[in-house]
Amino acid sequence: MPSNRQARLARLYAATALACVLACVVPMPAFAQDVGDMATSVPSGSQMLLAADTLVYNNDNQTVTAVGGVQIDYGGNRLVAQRVEYNRNTKRMVASGNVEVINSDGTKINSEHIDITDDFADGFVNALRVETIDKAYFAAESAERMGGVLTTFHNGVYTACEPCEDKPDKAPTWRVKAKKIIWNGEKKTVRFENANFEFFGFPLAYLPAFEIADPTVKRKSGFLIPGIVYNDDLGVGVKIPYYFALSPTYDLTVTGTGYTKQGFLGEAEWRQRFNNGQYSLKIAGIRQNDPDAFIDAAGRNVDSGAAGDPNKFRGMMGTQGQFAINPRWDFGWDVLLQTDKNFSNTYNIDKYNASVHQSSVYLTGLNGRNYFDVRAMHFEVQEDTPDDNISARSGQQPWVLPSLDYAYIPDVSVAGGQLSLNVNARVIRRDDLDKTRFVPTQRVPGIEGDSGRLTAEAEWKRSFVTDGGLVLTPLLALQGDVDYLNASSASLNAINDMATNLGEQADMRSSFARYMATAGLEMRWPVLFSMASGSSHVIEPMAQVFMRPNEQYVGGLAVPNEDAQSMVFDATTLFERDKFSGYDRVEGGSRANVGFRYSGSYNNGWGTNAIFGQSYQIGGENSFAVPDLVNVGANSGLDTTKSDYVGLFGINSPNGFAASVGGRFDEQSFEIRRAEVKAAYSGLPVSLSAKYAFIQAQPLYGFTEDRHEVTLGASTHLAENWRVFGTGTYDLQESLLVKDGVGFAYNDSCFTYLMTYSQSRDINTREVSQTIGFNLSFRTLGDFGSSTSAIDSIQ
Repeated sequence: MPSNRQARLARLYAATALACVLACVVPMPAFAQDVGDMATSVPSGSQMLLAADTLVYNNDNQTVTAVGGVQIDYGGNRLVAQRVEYNRNTKRMVASGNVEVINSDGTKINSEHIDITDDFADGFVNALRVETIDKAYFAAESAERMGGVLTTFHNGVYTACEPCEDKPDKAPTWRVKAKKIIWNGEKKTVRFENANFEFFGFPLAYLPAFEIADPTVKRKSGFLIPGIVYNDDLGVGVKIPYYFALSPTYDLTVTGTGYTKQGFLGEAEWRQRFNNGQYSLKIAGIRQNDPDAFIDAAGRNVDSGAAGDPNKFRGMMGTQGQFAINPRWDFGWDVLLQTDKNFSNTYNIDKYNASVHQSSVYLTGLNGRNYFDVRAMHFEVQEDTPDDNISARSGQQPWVLPSLDYAYIPDVSVAGGQLSLNVNARVIRRDDLDKTRFVPTQRVPGIEGDSGRLTAEAEWKRSFVTDGGLVLTPLLALQGDVDYLNASSASLNAINDMATNLGEQADMRSSFARYMATAGLEMRWPVLFSMASGSSHVIEPMAQVFMRPNEQYVGGLAVPNEDAQSMVFDATTLFERDKFSGYDRVEGGSRANVGFRYSGSYNNGWGTNAIFGQSYQIGGENSFAVPDLVNVGANSGLDTTKSDYVGLFGINSPNGFAASVGGRFDEQSFEIRRAEVKAAYSGLPVSLSAKYAFIQAQPLYGFTEDRHEVTLGASTHLAENWRVFGTGTYDLQESLLVKDGVGFAYNDSCFTYLMTYSQSRDINTREVSQTIGFNLSFRTLGDFGSSTSAIDSIQ
């Protein structure tokens, strides 16, 4: 048996041996770490713990051998083997017999035999298996390391698919088998030579040689996975991106797309990250081969001009950024510039391809319940409609220079209640009149010229609870506005025409000031009761009374309405103090809101909720009954002394089923004015959804016919990983299937396949547009395919 001194030397050598083992296995491609990185990753002062059945020191041969159940723990790393031997003369260490190394980051390396030099530069491993922390797997009959840089796997296999627990010998979804897998620790690349790509165990493609970035390397220069796109006007396109990893903080991606009809589209995106934020800059351009492919039957085309137009170049420049000035303040922007209004949408430029893109520069502050936001905005409507067409919207979009919102709630109570302050301001410039003609009247949603408004609002409220449980909340509110308007003569003429049609007198002013003072009281009486079955229910009768003067400067078409054009009166807005959606209109006259709220909870996990009520104009002029430039209150259900009834009822269950029905009903006949029914079930193997919407005609608001629409969706799992899904929307009024789509998908831990087919139909021309999308995604290798956003799949 060895002496104490020899035992101490043995432990020292064993620690050295462990370091050799760890250094040998750590630089494999799955880890992408240098040996030096591993050496420094062991905390200073770490103690080595060695356990073995037998520890032998041979002074003659200068070897230390641990035999039987060897386990060495050092710096969070662990080595387990049947035998470990270190030779001081040859400077080599050999571990054998079910060798397993567990790195401190959780990576596992398994082998039958490891032979490595103590300078970590050269070594040889038999029957190697590697499992990385991010679940990537390497295996090889043998592996060798040369020069401390290159690691070569012989007859190797790579996959990112987890092995099947029930059938560990079953082939994974995909894997790459290669005669050689060469990892370059300096270049951070993995090269496969004489490789076969197998799919579900079947060889799919032979690849003489190809190279990818180390799977754990997040940023590596090289070609990215190509893509395929198709468009009727563009043809088939093949997209090939190349990524430049120029620095840890900035990079560049250059993409070339060749279209069979329009030629070569070039794109470049620069991204840079700082400690407090990041920004990106993208440019794209094409010299179109066939601009006349976009020409419509009338010989007009917003995308390329008239037929024979020699200007074939189209392009864009876009930039986005956001920076944290400090923990409370952010500054950012999103700006799009392009040669024509539809370029980015036509060529599907990522981040800028939305049908309506909002360009903005903003400053935002957030501190507790207090909020500040100021921004300049412009909306680009990307449409293929010529500007002289009555349905074109792009030229009518305003510049907002700027819009400001500020909300402040003091931390301390005021007179025992809560005080809130709000400030809103906007300055708008519009170059073209937005004048929409309908029968039997006309609306002016946007005025050509300049306009501005500054609004300040204060609200105080405090709640009291009586002994009987009645909750009383008095409320005081004061709002003041200052407005100005510089309208073009075309706008004033359109307003006068509208006034004539309505039998009103136009009174559009260049400037005015107004106020609104409100005194209100809210009364709620929540009653809780429980049933013998274990269910509990809360019924809460509720009433509100708001006393206030009439809204100023209405009825004479005197107030521009830019931000309060949307009007939906339903159960969710029944108990709002001001039911207008923006600041340009202010609800005036005294009003009472009466109704109840209900919620129920059952011991089987089901739940129910409901709201029902009505609103009453109890004094003064009804703001919803007088016209403005968009007739926002017309046919809203609030334009009579007694409003329509509104209600909502919903149920939900623990097994994934939920449904709701809501509507607005005539206050005299109870005829349905507006309704929405929704139901959904989410579970296995089937998920279903259905939605029906109905809105009665609102001729003064611009809709002369009823609107009915049904949307259905379904998804079912055919097997563990296979799914089929579909969706469709049908317009009952027009007897038209507006859009529909089907698809199927496969998804597991390492591979995703998605195929979709969809159709959409123009409600006026009935023209059909078809889209086919597919996507293949191999984890750690990349994605291939086209956009799959053509239809909304049900998850």
